[in-house]
Amino acid sequence: MPAPRHRTSRFRKLKKKAPGGRALLHYKERKPKVAHCASCRTALKGIPRLEMKKARKLGKTKKRPERAYGGMLCSKCSRRKLVEKARA
Repeated sequence: MPAPRHRTSRFRKLKKKAPGGRALLHYKERKPKVAHCASCRTALKGIPRLEMKKARKLGKTKKRPERAYGGMLCSKCSRRKLVEKARA
């Protein structure tokens, strides 16, 4: 029986073989989904798919693109938004 903390769908079950030939179950946290653009819903580039404990150790510039609306909008939508702001 797995430990209570491993009885959720948050963990993937990995079947491993021990050196003695015994079958083991290892539990690994699932990766989060790909980040999407807030306006057009395309997948964002430059944003890693990491668990929170690994993402917390990264610097801010490694987590998202270093431009206006980086991490929220794709490059096309952010360019369109900046042009609209400049015209207004």
